[in-house]
Amino acid sequence: MPESPEVQALVEFLVERVEGRVIQELDVAEFRIVKTRDRPPASVVGARIIAMRRFGKHVGFETTAGWLMIGFGRNGWIRWHADGDTASDQPVPEVARIVLDDGAVMQIVDTGDFLAVTASIVDSPTDVAVIAALGPDPLSPDFAREDFERALGTRRKQIKALLQEQASLAGIGNAYSDEILHRAKLPPAVHAAVLDGDERERLFHASVDIMRGAVADRRGLPPERLKQAKVEAMAIHGRGGSPCPVCGTTIVDLMFGGASAQMCPHCQGEHPHG
Repeated sequence: MPESPEVQALVEFLVERVEGRVIQELDVAEFRIVKTRDRPPASVVGARIIAMRRFGKHVGFETTAGWLMIGFGRNGWIRWHADGDTASDQPVPEVARIVLDDGAVMQIVDTGDFLAVTASIVDSPTDVAVIAALGPDPLSPDFAREDFERALGTRRKQIKALLQEQASLAGIGNAYSDEILHRAKLPPAVHAAVLDGDERERLFHASVDIMRGAVADRRGLPPERLKQAKVEAMAIHGRGGSPCPVCGTTIVDLMFGGASAQMCPHCQGEHPHG
């Protein structure tokens, strides 16, 4: 699943290549992705791209004809092809493509078993309900401890699920929530309500350090390298059965919210309050 560090690196890669360009074609191969029936994708053909921004795990192209908002879901991505690039012989699960006036192509793909990519044409990014509902973003320069405390509150909700709840904190998914909890030395099932001040402090700093460190590590990589770079950088996520890089204890696999998750039973041992 794309999470905000990779999406931010994607946006930074694309910004210098797409801003100022005109959308020459926008072809949709899978019309189920289109969520604004009154404003079809064709309505931005001929428009100039003014800016590009990230919103949590989503991207937005500001054009002279409105915003084109793309949600990646679990398995969506944008593949970039400059004019003259040699096309791959491998079949690609393309759901849409954007052709620019300099011949460059952005393929919007969804590699999942079920379709989750979304596309909307709107006047403002917050016209998309999930964007309007996004919580504070740990990658934002003004993200503060107060924002984090409001997100945590005193809720009887497991902390791993809360970290991934986009209305609480924007941009964190399954992989980075594992990494954050390992850094903070907290078990994934503990409830936010029982965390003491020191644990909240550790969790805040782990969230900021892990997410911002990941952006710094991914910055400058081309889009096709970002997923593998993320996998290679993980300390514990996806590494069940391997030794914990901190203490050497075998990392264990869990099922959490229908997805595979990992933790170190020593570094993240049982919380005294469950």
